[in-house]
Amino acid sequence: MDIRELLLKDVMIMDMHATTKDEAIDELVHKYAEQGIINDEALYKKDIIKREAESTTGIGDGIAMPHAKDKAVQRATVLFAKSEAGVDFNALDGQPVHLFFMIAAPEGANNTHLAALAALSSLLIDPELVGKLKQATTPEEVQQLFGDAQAAKELKEAKDAAAKARKEAAASSSAATDEQRPYIVGVTACPNGIAHTYMAEAALIKQAEAMNVDIKIETNGSEGVKHLLTADEIARAKGVVIAADKKVKMARFDGKPLVNRPVIDGINKSEELITEVLDGKAPIYHDADGGTNDSGDDESSNGGVWSEIYKDLMNGISHMLPFVVGGGILMAISFLIEQFAGDKSLAFTFFNQAGNMAFAFMVPVLAGYIAESIGDQPALMPGFVGGFMATVYTGAYGGVYVASLSAHAKSPAGFLGGIAAGFLAGYVTVWMKKWTKHLPQSLEGMKPMLIFPIVGLLIVAALMFFIINPIFSVINQFITHFLNSMGTGNAVILGLVLGGMMSIDMGGPFNKAAYVFATGAFTATHDGNLMAAVMAGGMVPPLATAIATAFWPNKFTDDERKAGISNWVLGISFITEGAIPFATADPLHVIGSGVVGAAIAGGLTQLWHVSVPAPHGGLWVALLATNIWGYVGATVIGAVIAGVMLGLWKPAKKA
Repeated sequence: MDIRELLLKDVMIMDMHATTKDEAIDELVHKYAEQGIINDEALYKKDIIKREAESTTGIGDGIAMPHAKDKAVQRATVLFAKSEAGVDFNALDGQPVHLFFMIAAPEGANNTHLAALAALSSLLIDPELVGKLKQATTPEEVQQLFGDAQAAKELKEAKDAAAKARKEAAASSSAATDEQRPYIVGVTACPNGIAHTYMAEAALIKQAEAMNVDIKIETNGSEGVKHLLTADEIARAKGVVIAADKKVKMARFDGKPLVNRPVIDGINKSEELITEVLDGKAPIYHDADGGTNDSGDDESSNGGVWSEIYKDLMNGISHMLPFVVGGGILMAISFLIEQFAGDKSLAFTFFNQAGNMAFAFMVPVLAGYIAESIGDQPALMPGFVGGFMATVYTGAYGGVYVASLSAHAKSPAGFLGGIAAGFLAGYVTVWMKKWTKHLPQSLEGMKPMLIFPIVGLLIVAALMFFIINPIFSVINQFITHFLNSMGTGNAVILGLVLGGMMSIDMGGPFNKAAYVFATGAFTATHDGNLMAAVMAGGMVPPLATAIATAFWPNKFTDDERKAGISNWVLGISFITEGAIPFATADPLHVIGSGVVGAAIAGGLTQLWHVSVPAPHGGLWVALLATNIWGYVGATVIGAVIAGVMLGLWKPAKKA
């Protein structure tokens, strides 16, 4: 497919008016809507912004490639736009963006379109082409430049293929012993797989050629895996370069020197990655379980043991949250109905049972997906069962007994026992994979069908039944007793701590630790007092930035003032992450003021005996609170204190 079929002349902007990132996105998306390329402007814009939230598409050197693939797109298209003045697009090199390539791919894009998009992306690493595009004045000129570049690339690839064939033929028919060029392999991948995957591939190939190195790159993009690396190619490679932001198959690289970086490093730091392999500085990758690992699960990545534990825990929590939120809110609504219609009404019974059913899955799902993150698919089943046992069984060596899911269960291991079950099942599965690694090839088919599920379940069930449940049952009883007997003074201190933690990293480990603790307490006692503390504390940071940008606008950029408007809604919706852009730009003032306000809000909820029997929803679920005005008041007071503190404390923006 000719690239010019994607670069339509009518869908180009040769002189953009936008001066900010938000304005640029609006202008580009609206152009698509005007030309009928998309039929839902709001949906496509939402997906563009979602992609930007993952990481900026301003790749540097004055180029940005915002992209989205959704059902609003009617045909695969690339919108070329040029800004003479440049736009601050949060590019990786901090420089203004002058050339925009907004890529629109339909959900059912065929391989021809995807291949053309990949080819276009790979051309943009050529500085000569980029320079000419910056000078182009007409859509026809842009099309011609890309057409010429594509033709030149195809000609070069044909010549390179012929030269390689001649070289291989000569090597096989002669006894020549010339020193061969170094050979390395690599994988590039990004979550969307439209642009960055192929730009990283092209950059690595170009850099390898300049360094007199042979390289083969496997791409994992929207059109699937291309240029799949063979076992022989991996075996003879000097090392491996992984430039990926998504899961790739890692077990095949066991024992090889391996560099593992984000996909953007493959574009901007290709020389550094290749040099690290050639100089023998790349660490040896050791496969932990013989399975399919996340691209960051090896010792060459930047994380440590605690970051891996956190990642595994977050995998469980992210899958658990829909059950917590949906079930918890339905249960809370049922309590509201009970006040007016009684506990015998059909409405109460329906909402209460539906919520309880969803809530019953919470701990098994949490445990199952913690286990899956560690041990992959084989760990999922024993993780689920272990989590279910944490909600059903308690016991001791002297007399094991079975408790039901009903309220008469004496003390199941609960939320904490479920977390333990997930990690237990995950690491048992990793151990089984190592244990069975050297079984005869004829028994390979038995591993996923018999060995892993039977042995894994047997070990996890035994450990849960005789060790984990008895231990965590005692811990769970202690926590329940502590929370139920806690006086107002201690409750206020705990509320201060939990509220402040919600604002320390705004969605990070501290935030999640506070939320997990409150959720665990909620499941153990069915009392939402600590949920009120974490929700009030979590609402403060975005509301504080909204207040500060409204009353001290001269201290913020245009983009920050616009984000401040959005944070009114994000704040009352308990989406703490709305404050992250502000904290990234000015961590001291934003986090400092946020922690103070959030701690005050959390403490006030306990002082005023606020309980919210819903694990999410912010002020939208205020009607469910036992003290509605206490809940709203604590949030507002904390937000105002933090907002005023931020507005007064933050230095004025430099002109």
